[in-house]
Amino acid sequence: MEEQIVQKSSEMFLSIGFKTVTMDDIANELGISKKTLYQYFSNKNDLVYSCAMYLFDFIESGVDQICAKSQNPIEELYEIKNYVLQHLKNETSSPFYQLQKYFPKTFQELTAKQFEKMQSCMVTNLQKGVQMGLFREDIDFEFVTRLYYKAAIVIRDQDVFPLDKFTLPQLEKNLLDYHLRAIVTPKGLEIIHQLNQQN
Repeated sequence: MEEQIVQKSSEMFLSIGFKTVTMDDIANELGISKKTLYQYFSNKNDLVYSCAMYLFDFIESGVDQICAKSQNPIEELYEIKNYVLQHLKNETSSPFYQLQKYFPKTFQELTAKQFEKMQSCMVTNLQKGVQMGLFREDIDFEFVTRLYYKAAIVIRDQDVFPLDKFTLPQLEKNLLDYHLRAIVTPKGLEIIHQLNQQN
């Protein structure tokens, strides 16, 4: 039952928002009493934490599978972007903005885990790109990795990118394009053009 609660709650939090969804909403959706819900989670903070970590593990597993294919690093980044967008659904409810604002401790732990994971993936991706002649040889891996990580958080900040002016798919596409064009060689740029035409 605990796993079922986490899965359903995660879906609701992503669709509606971490603050917006109440414990009553979750109990009603699952067809259980609030008392039953509180047998597994002492409060909403505990449930939000479990859901955030569940979502991280789920996304991490999918990203690992993509990276294990050993495709060229530019295609790999496009596939990861599409995978994340697909599984985080439509972020019009800005769930991670709500997480940051109303559940800061969970958000901090989540972003720390995201940074650790992204850093290892990104460095491997950059190294592969340099070896294949798709990325410039003079890239500062540490700088590029940290900058991309922070940018990925900022594009979800509604104060900077309000939802009435930007959509998350548009922001993710623009960020990836901005990132790649800063580091690719002419050979890499050809692949970007090909992928953009296909998409």
